[in-house]
Amino acid sequence: MAERSVTTPQKEHAQKTKERIKGVFSSQVLTKIGTGSTLRKSIQKSYFFVKELDDGSIEVQPLNVNYVPSGPKQVILIDEFLEKFSPEPEFYTITVMPKMRELEKTIARGDRHRKRGETFSAEMEYGNAVRVDEENVRANFGLGLTYLERGATDKAQDIFERLVKMESAYEAEHKHLFNEFGINLRKNKMIDQALDYYARALELSENDENLCYNIARVHLERKDIPKTVEMLTKALDINPEMPESIKFMDFLKSKGLVKT
Repeated sequence: MAERSVTTPQKEHAQKTKERIKGVFSSQVLTKIGTGSTLRKSIQKSYFFVKELDDGSIEVQPLNVNYVPSGPKQVILIDEFLEKFSPEPEFYTITVMPKMRELEKTIARGDRHRKRGETFSAEMEYGNAVRVDEENVRANFGLGLTYLERGATDKAQDIFERLVKMESAYEAEHKHLFNEFGINLRKNKMIDQALDYYARALELSENDENLCYNIARVHLERKDIPKTVEMLTKALDINPEMPESIKFMDFLKSKGLVKT
């Protein structure tokens, strides 16, 4: 008699649908508390927001106490996911999705206020978003930019310290916010913070010509010409056609700061 493969409910669901996996799933972990006669077993259930990536692997992010995805993301293989996670479609539809939508609307309102120069209203909306998800990248960037635009450097420093620890702040989807924040740090004379901020980004994206160019600008503010030339040269090595870097190098040469 031929062997039959065992199909889990999750795998059967994945096979039936052509859409990528996305939604809330739960995972259960059996924990043991105490020893001997006091030994007790407990099942701990945790919830995660799950998204299938282009390569078929699965990105998993925990939900926080406010039922929105927050914190570090983990990528696992599809087989491990199907073995360890169970779908929670009702919980996603009724509870999590509305919370995520409301958070997005709050941040969008903050963005609109900031673009109109309404910094206090923007601060209120971004602050509300951070209270729901203190690691939300867009909300933290928005709050930091609002403080910088208002000249509230002490408050901006707190946001800077939070962002510099968040790896997700330097992902491609946040690049425009990331660049804007770094430029505003420099313009507000927070030179050391701007350099630390860009150095953190360089650890995660060392072959980014725009990043090298921005670091060169910061070094020029610090009057560190050797470092300025070093980072500008690196930017041009990565992209010899970058017009901003070419103009910057020509400026340094015109001032006799670069040997020709």
